[in-house]
Amino acid sequence: MFIRTRCLQITAALASISLLAGCGLLSDDSSDAAKRIVVGTTSAPSTLDPAAAWDGSWELYRNVYQTLLAFPTGSTKPQPDAAQTCEFTDSANESYRCTLKKGLKFSNGEPLDAKAVKHSLDRIRTINSQTGPKDLFGSLDKIETPDALTVVFHLKTPDATFPFVLGSPAASLVAPKDYPADKVREDGKITGSGPFVLDSYKEGGEAVLGKNASYNGFANRRNDGVTIRYFADSTKMVAALKAKEIDATYRGLSAPEIKDLQTPAAHSEGVQVVENVGAEIRYLVFNPKDPQVAKLPVRQAIAQIVDRGAIVSKVYQGTAEPLYSMVPKGVVGHKTPFYDKYGQADVKKAQKLLKDAGIPTPVDLTFWYTTDRYGASTADEFTELKRQLDESGLFKVTLRGQPWKVFQVGYKNGEYPVFGRGWFPDFPDPDNFIAPFVGKENAVGTPYEPNEILTDLLPKSRRESDRSAGVREFEQAQQIFAEDVRLLPLWQGKLYVAAREDIAGAERALDPQTAMQMWELYRKTSW
Repeated sequence: MFIRTRCLQITAALASISLLAGCGLLSDDSSDAAKRIVVGTTSAPSTLDPAAAWDGSWELYRNVYQTLLAFPTGSTKPQPDAAQTCEFTDSANESYRCTLKKGLKFSNGEPLDAKAVKHSLDRIRTINSQTGPKDLFGSLDKIETPDALTVVFHLKTPDATFPFVLGSPAASLVAPKDYPADKVREDGKITGSGPFVLDSYKEGGEAVLGKNASYNGFANRRNDGVTIRYFADSTKMVAALKAKEIDATYRGLSAPEIKDLQTPAAHSEGVQVVENVGAEIRYLVFNPKDPQVAKLPVRQAIAQIVDRGAIVSKVYQGTAEPLYSMVPKGVVGHKTPFYDKYGQADVKKAQKLLKDAGIPTPVDLTFWYTTDRYGASTADEFTELKRQLDESGLFKVTLRGQPWKVFQVGYKNGEYPVFGRGWFPDFPDPDNFIAPFVGKENAVGTPYEPNEILTDLLPKSRRESDRSAGVREFEQAQQIFAEDVRLLPLWQGKLYVAAREDIAGAERALDPQTAMQMWELYRKTSW
């Protein structure tokens, strides 16, 4: 379901001929094939320290930090990276042992040994950053290092998803001398052991990556280095692509821009668009601290009015599809409980919900969104949501936007009654579309503690090493989400990489976390 690698049919050759290098039609056997690549994105890191980021910063982390396990192109199960081997040592899935490769080093020459692994992961929980990935390690009890190459993770409860967490950028390994055990590193530098090193960094400007001479991992680097340029405006990013100032773009393209880049005119200008299967989702979060949103009929009425089809057709123009569950289509256990319960948009049903509950209308609400994280279409999406709810006569919606850094702090502090979020999977498992959103502390900053999910469904599913065996539990959890409407799924997107026609490897560049593996990109020199 998350397999990214696929050779295109010959009939598509004229539309995207430069992707066919993997099928043997193009040659990349040239010294020029390794030249530096320049990639544009609207998703700038919020921090360079992995202990404090559970967001699009992972894009950079995947390329400069190493993890014990990883997801090579085409894999949906974690494979060894810094580790030589990893396995559960008990039938209950409560003790997980990894043996490291010998001779690993960080870019500062410091050894990457068992103590460094323990330091890297312990500090995530010690620092306990509000915006960090600590919640992904909720099942971890303690870490032991019986020798220099052995790390043993003792879990509080059975958790067959723990290897997936170790394969995500949440478990990025850092050099102990440069990363304090109890606070975030803030000098604007990175010391990792990944495929690339950070040669220079300008916040909001660019990250210049060079090859890590001491790297020992799964990545096959196809270029000499990558410069990542950060754009606040996707319009400027597309203009830079067309002007040959950058070689590829990722994250932040609006639907009209994608459509434009797919036209024959764009192809004639030397631009190609690679479409990938995606598990990216967008959803609304309802904060029960707000007196209006705390009322279930209000949330249900919104769910009854929202027309996903209109959002997809008007705003995203076919680059997304309606989503009726937090678990997207293509992921094991996907169902459509929001459609089953609410069906098509129906204002009369919403009106009855509010009237029966004695709630006067119109209900005043403020919807918040981030202006610079998910692309230019986000503002249009929220304008369409406002139109739908306002025209019902049952709601009066005010829109507010904030840059990601401000927005992230705001929703984590519970300041927004209703806000929009995007979710890119931490790892390819249905658990990752359920567990992060529940609990007293969760990924959206609004405590949500459905007892059945927390005490029964998730624990049961995590005992299953065969992840498809937990389908029933995930289906039940999705139904509970639809009943409670604390989250409202809106749409599921496709993933697009736009690149100059001489750039190859884009079809292999996305891992299961949808982070771009920059080492896969290279410059072709012959046709």
